[in-house]
Amino acid sequence: GFVFDCRFIYNPGRKEEYKALTGKDKEIILFLESQDEMTKFLNNIYDITDPAIENYLERDFSDLMISFGCTGGQHRSVYASEKMKEHISEKYPSVIIELHHIEIEKGLFTGK
Repeated sequence: GFVFDCRFIYNPGRKEEYKALTGKDKEIILFLESQDEMTKFLNNIYDITDPAIENYLERDFSDLMISFGCTGGQHRSVYASEKMKEHISEKYPSVIIELHHIEIEKGLFTGK
């Protein structure tokens, strides 16, 4: 699979008003979508992962893991993984996606 590091993208968690939010909250989504680095990063990831997904589909393989990480697992990696899920769902509708936000699932961040 793939592991992508989101730490180079500005962390919205450094701003007080965003600390309790996650990458699934509208305010964080708007903030990250305003960052050119995030858009370029995701487009590059799609270029890397799409051929692997297509290869897996052609060969009837399963269980390709695509992971994102950042400092706290709350803002950037959550947003990036949600966008990856959206991309795969639109481009490869037959793919079954399991998305886990580990830090959120642990109950560490609940958003609003």
